Amino acid sequence: MTNEPAASSLASLASRFALEAPGRVKTAIARPANAMGLSMASGGLESEPHAHRESQLMYLVRGELICEASSALWIVPPQSALWIPGSVTHRIRARAPLEGYSVFLEPGAAPNLPQDCCAVSVTPLFRELLLRLATRPALYDLEGPDARLVSVLLDELATVSIEKHRLPMPTDPRLRRLVDAMTADPANGATTKTWAKRIGVGERTLNRLLVEETGLSFGRWRQQLHIILALQKLSRGATVQSVALDLGYESASSFVTMFRKALGTSPARYMASRLATLA
Repeated sequence: MTNEPAASSLASLASRFALEAPGRVKTAIARPANAMGLSMASGGLESEPHAHRESQLMYLVRGELICEASSALWIVPPQSALWIPGSVTHRIRARAPLEGYSVFLEPGAAPNLPQDCCAVSVTPLFRELLLRLATRPALYDLEGPDARLVSVLLDELATVSIEKHRLPMPTDPRLRRLVDAMTADPANGATTKTWAKRIGVGERTLNRLLVEETGLSFGRWRQQLHIILALQKLSRGATVQSVALDLGYESASSFVTMFRKALGTSPARYMASRLATLA
């Protein structure tokens, strides 16, 4: 990876990856870690499936970022980060306005992090270190202050906590039709039996296939889908009331109850804590 200015766009990053075959992204970084700024003022983008030798952590200050990899979908809310291990094929979708940072790490630089994609919550110190590192040259002095900055950043990276923003995605064509239909119409409260009939299987078969491929029952999978969609809508500025209606809940309070059980806090407090540093 050649050195980029801090204001480099996410679009140029994705297009560069798209030009390389998965697993063949070229890099000139001979350092444990290197960071760059990401920004997109308008529009959206979707990268081609790609992989790179380095691991990558994408930290989002504002905007919407979705990643599909390893048979799962992740949405990254503001003030969260997405961990993508090296050599894992993934596809990224983003929507403006977007601002964030990406740090690439050499293999072995973050041995404590999972070997699969995940959404993570980073510390305030890590965020400040990342912002500072994004202003430094790609080929920084390995014996100088920048190298010490990276050392502290890697120590902080080892303390991240995994967040519950993963939606397991089935591969069975019948289940993918179910996923597409439920994503397009999340307010549809049809029973498992009705959904099973729509995709041409029995109710027991639907439940069995879903558990086999995602580890979740139909009810738990639909709840996780609603969490993912709610985070997406809330990140765009939608109100709790409108999100509740869009997802088919009878009232905002019933949606808030579901959200609190899943993430441990109300939607308003969750988003407020994410956006507090932007004030």
